Amino acid sequence: MRAMAITDDHELELVEVPEPVPSEGEVLIDVVAAGVNRADLMQVAGKYPPPPGASPLPGLEVSGYRRDTGEAVVALLAGGGYAEVVAVPEAQVLPAPRALPLTDAAGVIEVAATVVSNLMLEADLPVDPPSTEQQTVLVHGGTGGIGSFSLQFTRGMGARVLTTVGSDAAVDSAVELGADMAWNRHTTDVPAAVKDAGGADVILDIVGGPALEDNVGMLNEFGRLVIIATMGGSVGSLDVGALMRKRARVIGTTVRSRAPQDKGRILARTRELVWPLLETGEIRVPVEARLPLAEAARGHKILADGGHLGKVILEVADPR
Repeated sequence: MRAMAITDDHELELVEVPEPVPSEGEVLIDVVAAGVNRADLMQVAGKYPPPPGASPLPGLEVSGYRRDTGEAVVALLAGGGYAEVVAVPEAQVLPAPRALPLTDAAGVIEVAATVVSNLMLEADLPVDPPSTEQQTVLVHGGTGGIGSFSLQFTRGMGARVLTTVGSDAAVDSAVELGADMAWNRHTTDVPAAVKDAGGADVILDIVGGPALEDNVGMLNEFGRLVIIATMGGSVGSLDVGALMRKRARVIGTTVRSRAPQDKGRILARTRELVWPLLETGEIRVPVEARLPLAEAARGHKILADGGHLGKVILEVADPR
């Protein structure tokens, strides 16, 4: 089969490799498309190795057809998605959402599982709270893959949504996606703006260490800061006294290295909450670019350059 492998000098290369052999509890999927995520860029750069036992190929999400049943599905992977065939634990496979073309569906399951696991399961964001108990969620990076999904999903859960973006043009895009307030982080004093907006009950952060102190400062009492990436670095300073006075929590999580049964628990909740919102159109999947598998490096450059809206999709095969 064709696949994109990582070379010794940290480049992507189209190669021919044997098809994976499924282990007990795994199914084979003939891949139609693969979503591109920042974790893939980090893996290619040698900064995010796959968990033990996972495929060394990049790629954390695919759409395609189960080889045993022919069903159209999406799958959450620990690696290996940049290929024509993947082997994946059955617990990490969901029926493809009918509201999306199968190619675009490749870009939904990783972001959806990440957001659901962190906002709903970790930060305990309520579903459709009464207006008197409405939570305010701050999402950093509101127009990327995670961000663009988070704005729509959080709004769909009945929360008030704030976000930071990288340009004035992106402010308008973020508002269109559901943000109540959005700020260009390069030209705005974000902590002051969030404070003026009433603070945040939950913050979904992709910056990491350097943003730690500001994030805690923006939390309301009993607030939750959920750190899901360290794009700015992994080390920062924290005023522990401020954290204690607010009775707040700092949560650090990943999805990729979780056990299959734990991922299955996340995906069951994801299907329950997200698939209906896709059906009603309350959530859409913005796609910045659809590229052939062989042009995966160009997809990585789009994410590295920034300024994109939504997902980059690698097309592997034609849908049936």
